[in-house]
Amino acid sequence: MLKHELRKKYKNLRAEISPTKASDLSLALANSSLQIPIWDFFYYHIFLSIEDKNEVDTLPLISLLQGRDKNIVVPKVVGPNSLENYLLTDNTAFKESAWGVPEPVDGIEIPENKIDVVFVPLLAFDEKGNRVGYGKGFYDGFLNKCRKETLKIGLSFFAAEPELISDVNENDVKLDYCITPVKVYTF
Repeated sequence: MLKHELRKKYKNLRAEISPTKASDLSLALANSSLQIPIWDFFYYHIFLSIEDKNEVDTLPLISLLQGRDKNIVVPKVVGPNSLENYLLTDNTAFKESAWGVPEPVDGIEIPENKIDVVFVPLLAFDEKGNRVGYGKGFYDGFLNKCRKETLKIGLSFFAAEPELISDVNENDVKLDYCITPVKVYTF
């Protein structure tokens, strides 16, 4: 299936989920993260959810990371296909971007080569670990700057797409895991 077809399909599927159900699924997803061996690392990059797009709510996962005294890094868009990454602290101030994403105003910048684990936003993924995002290339650009051994973990309300994504290109970065509320996929 083509990426643009999957974007449309999964945006529609997300829109059908009630806020209560999305909250329950996000909590289950955070609990599923305990099944994978990621808890001995230092820097964890996580996206902040776009509320009006009914994305996975990452706050339960952030709370889980904070409860384990992990260093959490959050992104800020700074140009075409470019993110900066800031350490999340008690003093981090946020401003909503033009896309509705809460972004840090400033703070302690963490370079890509320090990040151990990245929780990656997505709309869909297939059984080989290919993902479909919103199509702007921010995360593929960012992930290509991370170390080769940085773990890439997708977060999805839905199971893997059984049909492989047919228009994957050389700049697309595959996932190592994808966490859903009912299953953890390993690639």
